[in-house]
Amino acid sequence: MTVVSAVQRQAADDGASGLRPLVVDLDGTLLRTDLLFETLWRALAGGPSAVLALLGALGGGRAGLKAHLADVVTIDPVGLPYDGQVLEQIRAARAQGRLTVLCTASDQRLADAVAGHLGLFDAVHGSEGVRNLKGARKAEFLAERYGEAGFDYAGDALADRAVWRRAHGAITVGLSGPARAAVRTAGGPVVHLDRAAPGPVPYLKAMRPHQWLKNLLIFLPLLAAHDLSLAAWQAAIAAFIAFSLIASSVYLANDLLDLEADRAHPRKRSRPFAAGAASLVVGTGLTLLLLVAGFAIATLVGQPLFLAVLAGYFVLTTAYSLWLKRRLVIDICTLAGLYTLRVIAGGVATGIALSEWLLGFSIFFFLSLAAVKRQAELVDGLASGRAEAAGRAYRTDDLPIISAMAIAAGYASVLLFALYLNSSAVLKLYAHPKLLWAIGPVLLYWISRVVMRAHRGTMHDDPIIFAVRDRVSHVCGVIIVAVVLAASLP
Repeated sequence: MTVVSAVQRQAADDGASGLRPLVVDLDGTLLRTDLLFETLWRALAGGPSAVLALLGALGGGRAGLKAHLADVVTIDPVGLPYDGQVLEQIRAARAQGRLTVLCTASDQRLADAVAGHLGLFDAVHGSEGVRNLKGARKAEFLAERYGEAGFDYAGDALADRAVWRRAHGAITVGLSGPARAAVRTAGGPVVHLDRAAPGPVPYLKAMRPHQWLKNLLIFLPLLAAHDLSLAAWQAAIAAFIAFSLIASSVYLANDLLDLEADRAHPRKRSRPFAAGAASLVVGTGLTLLLLVAGFAIATLVGQPLFLAVLAGYFVLTTAYSLWLKRRLVIDICTLAGLYTLRVIAGGVATGIALSEWLLGFSIFFFLSLAAVKRQAELVDGLASGRAEAAGRAYRTDDLPIISAMAIAAGYASVLLFALYLNSSAVLKLYAHPKLLWAIGPVLLYWISRVVMRAHRGTMHDDPIIFAVRDRVSHVCGVIIVAVVLAASLP
């Protein structure tokens, strides 16, 4: 805790209006985030042993849990989302010669780190493993230290009402109308600072519904087999919804696990959780809700094996979020496997046997796209002057190898497609199979162009999203669809 001079202490105790201390809460007030959930998700990234340690720490109560998290996790205060209005209030108080105090239920070490970074506080009080400095306990602590009505207090939640009742004046941050009406002080004024409540939009953005386009791969076995039966399409639609919900659950978890890395990224820093536009508490609950809903809908498919594939997808993508994405090359192979797993899920859900041609093409094609994704990130890092990709195992000097992987895997997928055109299966499915040879040059062009765009730094770091927004990709897609239709017509 920062030492306060005797002169400052006396001025605070005198209670003069110009020198009355301004006490500021941390989580949700000074910060547009919650350090308990920040450190909790960071700790979860440590794997099964970290989870067991967390369960053991729960025996020490909320303060004990916070102390454990502070032991195993460090927070970089530089990238945290601060509230500009609250910072202005603190600076104004210091300009008046008032004592400024940070008082929080977060662990003392975390509070010290934030205060040290800002350099705006004369004293810092936080939880210390036994006492959870929140609500009535915080009110009692502040009244004992600075006197009844001897301080002003800035907070953001109804849990702060006990503190406001014993404070001279109050500053509320982001409270709604009914909550504002419930604020009472010991006689001083109440100042309300507006903060837009996070509506559904930030959470929907974090769920990444545009990424559900990847789950359209579930329908690929149906299209490849020319199966138009209603039952098969109903099963595929249910599988698509289940995969989408599970994928969104994992995207939310990934953002919660990657808060610090996202804040260091030029584009990802604007993601809702990293920017403080969405609540970590709500995000945690939504993650669990989507997970349960996804598996519940998966039961409607009526294929036990599909549930197993979906569970495998969830385990693999969770492992990717926690560990595999930081492993050299393994991360790229995992991404390619997740794409291919969607194709397998479509076959399992509809009961369509998958050909080795389709699986082989999928593995190489999506390996190419995964490598392009890493290539784009490294090019972006090179342009930003970073030697390494944030949260990844790659350096910018790995670019030539990653680019070569993208090109080689992409061209190999086209080679497999060409070999497929000579198989007996093509003769059974298409009336004019020779027309399908026109698809090869289109694929070669598109893959080459995507790699080149990534090399020049003019592509979104996700090639799938790039393709959805890119007009040239749309033209390529229309050509391929037209060729398939022409080859299928009698």
